[in-house]
Amino acid sequence: MALLPLLQQSWLELHKTPFHVLLFFVLILSFVYIFKQFRSGEPKYPPSLPKLPIIGNVHQLSTLPHRSLHALSKKYGPIMFLDLGCAPTVVVSFADMAKEIIKINDIIFSNQPETTAANFLYYGSTDVTFSQYGEYWRQAKKICVLKLLGLKRVQSFQYVREKEVEVWIRDSCLKGASINLSEIIIATLKNIVTRCLFGQKFEDSGKSKIGELPRRVMVLLPAFNLGDFFPSLRWIDVLTGFIPSLKSSFGEIDAFLDQVVQQHMIMKVDDGLPNKNDFVDSLLELRKSGKLDFEPTHKNLKALLLDMFVGGIDSTSIALEWVMAELIRSPSIMKRAQEEIRRVVGTKSHIEVEDINQMNYLKCILEENMRLHSPLPLLPRETSACVKFRGYDIPPKTRVLINVFTIQRDPKIWDRPEEFVPDRFQDKRVDFKGLDYELIPFGGGRRGCPGMSFGVAIAEYVIAILLCWFDWKLPSANAQGKDLDMTEVNALTVFMKIPLKLVAIPYSP
Repeated sequence: MALLPLLQQSWLELHKTPFHVLLFFVLILSFVYIFKQFRSGEPKYPPSLPKLPIIGNVHQLSTLPHRSLHALSKKYGPIMFLDLGCAPTVVVSFADMAKEIIKINDIIFSNQPETTAANFLYYGSTDVTFSQYGEYWRQAKKICVLKLLGLKRVQSFQYVREKEVEVWIRDSCLKGASINLSEIIIATLKNIVTRCLFGQKFEDSGKSKIGELPRRVMVLLPAFNLGDFFPSLRWIDVLTGFIPSLKSSFGEIDAFLDQVVQQHMIMKVDDGLPNKNDFVDSLLELRKSGKLDFEPTHKNLKALLLDMFVGGIDSTSIALEWVMAELIRSPSIMKRAQEEIRRVVGTKSHIEVEDINQMNYLKCILEENMRLHSPLPLLPRETSACVKFRGYDIPPKTRVLINVFTIQRDPKIWDRPEEFVPDRFQDKRVDFKGLDYELIPFGGGRRGCPGMSFGVAIAEYVIAILLCWFDWKLPSANAQGKDLDMTEVNALTVFMKIPLKLVAIPYSP
């Protein structure tokens, strides 16, 4: 009964309240309710970084974007949204998030961002790397794996690897006191890849530098140009020289590939390879047979050839440069690797595949090198539909960068993440195919690099030869490994700014 007087008192106080005050509170409550309902239907985007008018976050990307994004992820977290003009971009820097993209939502994230350079150089992005996910991409990838990059096909090219690596490296490393190892590695890879692809080697002559084309392409692909972010300003790319550079490089590439294809259409090149056909022959025969679900054009064939040519040379040569640089900086690690390799090889004058399979520490070195110097520090994807990701809404046509550089340096996963420590892989076995998502230098899922087996086989063999037959040091008598310039140059793959020049000392058991 004590409650009744209280209710009567509240009613009297409310009755005395002016009408306009009551109306004000009713309107406020109604507005809050409507606002909440409205907000609940709005998409929730990933956290945005502070930005400037018009240019958004473009100014926060330096000439080494992977370094910039690494610093930004430390400050703003493992997922962030960048306003890059007409290219809205989400950056993911955590292994579990990479797993969600690559494994759980792989189809939605299987497209590649469209760029001016890729369209220009790769015949409208009709290769495997840059073509959009769909039936054409599936057929093109199947051809490349079946005819060049599959395990059996890679094993069949062991003859080429042995001949080119042993002869070329042995002769090149004995030419002088100081050698440009970067050039020798690129030339070796060029010889291997051109023989596997085209059935013959192509020597550089005059202005035609075939061996330089892959790196030039890799530098142009991620080069900053206004047209990709602000289409109305595309004309400025002509004035800056970006478009003329694309035209010049494409002219050389197209002329070279035309020459290769025409030669194969006229006659079949035979240089004694144990396999019957090189990659060009296989493509032409497939097109002629009518067994494909699509009719590849002449430009389609050249796009696939360029993909294999550039990818086969550049990413592997860069990995070899970095691993030799790290070994020079870590003499004890190099010595331990040499002892293992020389013990396995013994007095033989030839290194066989079975020998490399016994070189466990060598494999640890390559794995650690891939962790520190991933061929692709940033893996680009693009959404094909709206997707719910970690509670956030990501619209279609949004670029997504998997920040491999940061994931492979995560201190929660890797002890001493900035140091070159191959021993960490003695007990921590990983899978380059992206099954662990902590080490994904070749990507993973549908868009994972199909040339992984091809590249790893070459890298293992070349490093084994270099460390078995030679001891290495810097040219200057007083120079130490820590003095080596490790400055990077941004490209689709990140390579050393200063070519690696070393002294090769022939090893005598």
